[in-house]
Amino acid sequence: MEEKIIDESQQGQSLVLEQRPENRRKLFIESYGCQMNFSDSEIVASILANEGFNTTNRLEDADLVLVNTCSIRDKAEQTVRKRLEKYNAVKRINPKMKVGVLGCMAERLKEKFLDEEKIVDMVVGPDAYKDLPNLLQEVEEGRDAVNVILSKDETYGDIAPVRLGGNGVTAFVSITRGCDNMCTFCVVPFTRGRERSRDPQSIIAEVNDLAEKGYQEITLLGQNVDSYLWYGGGLKKDYKHATEMQRATATGFAQLLEMVAEAQPHMRIRFSTSNPQDMTEDVLHSMSKYRNICNYIHLPVQSGSTRILKEMNRQHTREEYMHLIDRIREILPDCAISQDMITGFPTETEEDHKATLSLMEYVKYDFGFMFMYSERPGTLAARKLEDDVPLETKKRRLTEIVALQQQHSAYRTQQFLGKTVEVLIEKESKKSDLQWSGRTPQNTVAVFPKEHYKVGDFVNVHIEDCTTATLIGTAVGYSEKR
Repeated sequence: MEEKIIDESQQGQSLVLEQRPENRRKLFIESYGCQMNFSDSEIVASILANEGFNTTNRLEDADLVLVNTCSIRDKAEQTVRKRLEKYNAVKRINPKMKVGVLGCMAERLKEKFLDEEKIVDMVVGPDAYKDLPNLLQEVEEGRDAVNVILSKDETYGDIAPVRLGGNGVTAFVSITRGCDNMCTFCVVPFTRGRERSRDPQSIIAEVNDLAEKGYQEITLLGQNVDSYLWYGGGLKKDYKHATEMQRATATGFAQLLEMVAEAQPHMRIRFSTSNPQDMTEDVLHSMSKYRNICNYIHLPVQSGSTRILKEMNRQHTREEYMHLIDRIREILPDCAISQDMITGFPTETEEDHKATLSLMEYVKYDFGFMFMYSERPGTLAARKLEDDVPLETKKRRLTEIVALQQQHSAYRTQQFLGKTVEVLIEKESKKSDLQWSGRTPQNTVAVFPKEHYKVGDFVNVHIEDCTTATLIGTAVGYSEKR
């Protein structure tokens, strides 16, 4: 048993792109893993649109098939391998079809992918997407093509992403790439490289463009958004070694948040993911200052045990995390908080597990993403720590964590009963074509009868019932102009 409460955006999905009439070749692209992968696929689609490719929903019609991969857990890699088997079956019927692997799994396996997976023609790491035209030329000339070189400065800030498979209402905007946190369980620093921040003016330009196209909500993305830092010269540098002028003119994450909120006061602003060690109170005060910055923070903790956090090389203790939670509650009383949790990390005892459960009781997260530890090749934990927690113990602990989170999720949704909340309509409800589905500023899903409203409307909804994950209500009118 692995992840039990998961956001829709984490699922693999086919993506659809507006068609350019002059393009003659067809691209089929699937994305798995984190929101950053979905954002990267939009960059890839933009680059390939300039190379004559329109996207298609039909795998069988594709001239080029790309899968954007995740390596964070073994299950994610196994999912990709199953998809490659499907591509292989189609390729037997259409031998001219070319297949490429993108993203973190490509970066981790590199050339091994070409040896292991005979259907793979191209392997492209997260920092090499601008090289796709050259790699395609290599493939078309009958050669295997690989570029997994990690960059110290690539942010794709000069690429206007093509919005794929979305609802025309919400969009991702990447603000950083890579990660400098060497958590012992994580492959991200090895598959996405060192952290670098994007020019704030290019971010504002992308947000403004989305607003002009009718988007109502954006999510600022990064492996660790709170460490966003732009000096004006490019790369993020060590702040203590920066010049006085650089420090005086630097843009941090709280300032970027305010810039975006002021540039588009009628758009909702979200961000993900935050790191407890880097989240500062000025970010919380910025959220409190601007109505259009949503009261929702995804704040991964991974474990409630300070001893295990140290083994994970997390740069925060249990007590520091709880203090940050206290400050969030004080500054943003209506803020929803979600978690990432890993159970069964090497050396985890029953006492450590109970510490995780007690931390969850303290916070009462709105929802979470929960996993059993799986050893990832190349990480420090894989090299230095024995995976010594029995599988049955991991399963039992995960079951207990998931059950407690479900209790807390129910508690949090029940707090909305009888209240009127603002909902941004995103799509039809999965369960009924007579209902709209959208999210509150706290990121809670709400459904209500359609009536005369439409996708993209901000609507006030009176909440009459709920499940552990969904609010159920009736619209009482449009929200006031944001």
